[in-house]
Amino acid sequence: MNRNLTMKQYMKDNLPLFIFVSVLFLIGVVFGAVMVGALSLEQKQEMTRHLGSFFQEVNDGAEFDSRQSFVQAFGMHMKWILLIWLFGLSVIGLPLILVLDFLKGVLIGFTVGYLVQQMSWKGMLFALVSVAPQNLIVIPAILFCSVAAMSFSIYMIKNRFMSRNGNMYQPFMRFTTLTLVMAVFLLGAALWEGYMSQLMMKWVTPMLVPLYG
Repeated sequence: MNRNLTMKQYMKDNLPLFIFVSVLFLIGVVFGAVMVGALSLEQKQEMTRHLGSFFQEVNDGAEFDSRQSFVQAFGMHMKWILLIWLFGLSVIGLPLILVLDFLKGVLIGFTVGYLVQQMSWKGMLFALVSVAPQNLIVIPAILFCSVAAMSFSIYMIKNRFMSRNGNMYQPFMRFTTLTLVMAVFLLGAALWEGYMSQLMMKWVTPMLVPLYG
């Protein structure tokens, strides 16, 4: 990013976009939580069966491939921000960035909502150790990438298509650099998912297995 443009100033300049994507994400969370109530009895039973089987495996000491979990998590995060980066390069991709932010909220809202509905406070505890830690990094990183992509798209509209002037190099490098910085944070989140989440889940699952006995 430009030396004269600190992160604090960047956030101040793009505050409306930060607020907009954050609200959209929260709407997605609420929508995802509401979707849990729309599941049919058969769907809930099927999900409950898989969840109970997973808890039993963890409680029995099953070893999961931490490296594979890390690779899968990191690959998923990279695909997500790569899509945001690509959409940011095209004006027509601007609405799709918003769709991704909304969908991210839906996924998290649905996951946490289902766990809480099925297991009450124990479900909340499981969500706190299995979902919350990495998402404390993932969510801000994705929102930062989204704001950077939207800001770049808006800059292109104003300075490239409307006025036919403006240097695209610096805004592009600022956009790309911020995306790469967020990728480093997402690497840390994936490491947590791959290697630490299992330990946290092993601590919680003994309380959950009796619910599915």
